[in-house]
Amino acid sequence: MSAALPDDGTLVGRVLRPDRGPCVVVRRDGELMDITCREAPTLRDLLERDDTLAFVRDADGERLALPDPSRAPDGAQPTFLAPADLQAIKAAGVTFAESMVERVIEEQAAGDPARAADIRARVADVIGESLSGLVPGSEQAAKVKRVLLSEGLWSQYLEVGIGPDAEVFTKCQPMAAVGHGAEIGLHPMSSWNNPEPEVVLAVTSRGEIKGATLGNDVNLRDFEGRSALLLSKAKDNNASCAIGPMLRLFDETYGLDDVRSADVALRVEGEDGFELNGLSSMRKISRDPADIVAQTIGRHHQYPDGFLLFLGTLFAPTQDRDAPSAGFTHKVGDVVTISEARLGSLRNVVRLSTDAPEWTFGTGALMRNLSKRRLL
Repeated sequence: MSAALPDDGTLVGRVLRPDRGPCVVVRRDGELMDITCREAPTLRDLLERDDTLAFVRDADGERLALPDPSRAPDGAQPTFLAPADLQAIKAAGVTFAESMVERVIEEQAAGDPARAADIRARVADVIGESLSGLVPGSEQAAKVKRVLLSEGLWSQYLEVGIGPDAEVFTKCQPMAAVGHGAEIGLHPMSSWNNPEPEVVLAVTSRGEIKGATLGNDVNLRDFEGRSALLLSKAKDNNASCAIGPMLRLFDETYGLDDVRSADVALRVEGEDGFELNGLSSMRKISRDPADIVAQTIGRHHQYPDGFLLFLGTLFAPTQDRDAPSAGFTHKVGDVVTISEARLGSLRNVVRLSTDAPEWTFGTGALMRNLSKRRLL
């Protein structure tokens, strides 16, 4: 059907139909079907159903042409939207102990990539292999903490990386994430940044994990490295979050154990001829995905519309792009492709957040659109 989509599985998502608005779709028998109806006017409503799988398999639908991100929008063909509408968009940070070291380096370098190489060598000398297989909150983690404190290398990133409490933050507002084929944005003041290839879980208001997809949690290393208090400015900007292409529901062919064993590949292709390839193996995550979900939702915090949750990444690019020891940073025009065999491929082109299309279609606009279509 499309190189962006896996060959099997129950896939649901959203597309924008220029003549109607956002629509809920399912892949059925190799075709894309619009199943938007009063019983499921939004993807949120579809996921909140007790019979989600049975509903998407049996619901009446209208066949659609598959969105083609390689074509310029012509006002007639549907385009992919992020597979989330009313859900909160949350993200877990520092969930891989091995990549946590790069967060420490960002902080120690105060957002200056020129200092990163020297600090990286020093941190590696102190930490060594002590983070391999480390379970956050364990006695072994407490011992590592004591060693790092004695070396003056303790940081807020290590606290959430090997301490008992996970870092979970709001990545962007509901409906602000962009989909497969869209432009993804960098804050114009950032000069040190990178993509973050991740698995994203879809969780209902009851805390039930219904499926998974791919995401790019764009990271501004200079902003966050200067101060953790700049996290919201580093993470939540126009078009700074991509999710897609579609959500794979948990069924007899795919479940949480498949998420736990996923290998998420990253490819960056620059207009300058630069190429970067990376891999994030979920087998190396330090916190189990179910534990991160449990730390996000419960009696302490409710999500009436459910949420999508980025699980973090092992990948932290150190490959030099322009000069020795300069490390990696994005350039406008970079094509970022995040792929996983069971979830498909998410492809986006890098722009400045000030040049990417403005986000103007929020919750109010969605409600008015659905009301006009007599779907509410």
